[in-house]
Amino acid sequence: MSDFLTEYAAYCEAHGKPDRIELMLCDMNAILRGKWLPGEDADKLAKGAVRLPLSTYAPNILGEEVEASGLGIIVGDPDGHIVPIAGTLKPVPWVNIGGGTTKVAQVQVEMIDPDTGALSDLSPRQKLADMVAKFHAKGWHPVLATELEFYLFKPRDNESDGPTPPDRSPTAQNYDLEVLERTQGILDDILSASAAQGLATDTLICEYGPGQFEINFHHTDDVMHAADTAVWFRRLVRGVARAHGMEASFMAKPYADYPGNGMHVHASVVNNDGKNIFDHQGDGPSEVLLNAVGGTLDTMRDLQAVFAPHMNSYRRFKPMSFAPSAPDWGLDNRAAGVRIPETNGPAARMEHRIAGADVNPYLAIAAILGGMLHGLETGASVPLPLDDPKAVPADSLSDDWRQTVDRFGTSQIARALFGDRYVDIHTAVRHDEITQLTREISQVEYRAYLGRL
Repeated sequence: MSDFLTEYAAYCEAHGKPDRIELMLCDMNAILRGKWLPGEDADKLAKGAVRLPLSTYAPNILGEEVEASGLGIIVGDPDGHIVPIAGTLKPVPWVNIGGGTTKVAQVQVEMIDPDTGALSDLSPRQKLADMVAKFHAKGWHPVLATELEFYLFKPRDNESDGPTPPDRSPTAQNYDLEVLERTQGILDDILSASAAQGLATDTLICEYGPGQFEINFHHTDDVMHAADTAVWFRRLVRGVARAHGMEASFMAKPYADYPGNGMHVHASVVNNDGKNIFDHQGDGPSEVLLNAVGGTLDTMRDLQAVFAPHMNSYRRFKPMSFAPSAPDWGLDNRAAGVRIPETNGPAARMEHRIAGADVNPYLAIAAILGGMLHGLETGASVPLPLDDPKAVPADSLSDDWRQTVDRFGTSQIARALFGDRYVDIHTAVRHDEITQLTREISQVEYRAYLGRL
């Protein structure tokens, strides 16, 4: 209690007492759910007097509880006690873009399960913490940086409408400085809000698609903060876009004919002495680095349901979709599922390029680290890199949502990484989404068949 109130007092000293505190609980889909708490009631949060149903961790993408998960009203929908996460109390500056005066703070929260008195095992954030602890037990410390792609587009009248790019957007705007200049108002506010929240932004570029941008973050050995940053940034971008009368999305594939949005993860590992274990000061990638790459390749199919969690995610795995789509690797080769941009020195690392920007960052990073750890522990080998003319192309990852969910549900590596209960709940939620979202008849079916057959 006293720790949060001390942090809250320091926040009020720096930013003024907020009119409200937005309590953010990250669910399985990385949707932030929670409550608005009046600023004067911060002590209620500190005392654990604020509650949410434990099932809030695992609704489907529509926000509905899933009976087959064993959560929700089928078991009485019991509450968990909300607890704030230290260090996550941040200002929400975009609410006042345009001249408002409301003072808003945000804080990330978790829930304590009243039956166990411990943090709920439904927390995706805790799954990442458990994975990082496995590295620390070996004297290793992952170092990460993420890259996130997103689209800006004009506001829509209906949720079912597709996106329309901003005016004057070229169809191929890759690295276009004039587009950055025309979008400067929104981009400056995105960077300003990021700075206010302590997000370590690096470069910001125009990506290929019309209205598409990419943000890079600095490397950090605080893996949890790297994942928090990805979650907060997605919320921040959508908030700033709304304040400017636009929309933004990290949906994996908003346009059929333009590149999708990815979340690339750069990862290395240092030991207790701060030395990068991938650096062997020789020619080419070290055996240790290749072991880590081999582990991510060996586990990629079993964990694809984490890297591609939604129906739309699988449009990135179609031919000519501008995204890597196979468990392969290369040296500075952006067509590869895993790229090695640096083979030696402190920056020796791998880049995992499979995940869409629509992932749950906690689960995706846990899966990547889990694959790396698997490779380091087993001495996993790698095939020839894509750069080698003798390389045999790997079979593509699945473009079938149900198939990847079924494989995840029966995968021993998935169960070892996330636990039996979480895998069962995750699979149940996805099967519910598959049932609901795939039974709707699409407009293309009406166009192609209704008047012809």
